Amino acid sequence: MASSDVAWAIIRNNSAFIHKVRNVNQPFSTEAMNLKNINSKRYNGLVNPKAVGVTAGAGNKGFVLSTKRTKNGNRPAKSVVSTTMKAGAGRSLQKMKASLIKQRYRKDLTKAALVRASAILRSQKPQPSA
Repeated sequence: MASSDVAWAIIRNNSAFIHKVRNVNQPFSTEAMNLKNINSKRYNGLVNPKAVGVTAGAGNKGFVLSTKRTKNGNRPAKSVVSTTMKAGAGRSLQKMKASLIKQRYRKDLTKAALVRASAILRSQKPQPSA
């Protein structure tokens, strides 16, 4: 596996996940481990040895926290660890924040992961009947 700088130089402008929009300067990224969907090295989950991803859970119940293991960098199938959190909104967000802080796992992505998880949980709430 090449270094993250070399890998970023290769996929920066050419990737299947890049989504360019007219009249927008920076392209978007649609990969699963990208929290802000911005095509930058900081948020890219393919290039970084440590990455965090938050997706909706099965059946729209809770969310799935995915993290990458650094020791399995050459084995993509075993490198991602997924944890489903569906113990309620407050409890799940608290558990996610505690686990990311306790592991010292990418401090710069903790807040972005919390924002994305809370948006997912907010979207799963039932709409009030009119």
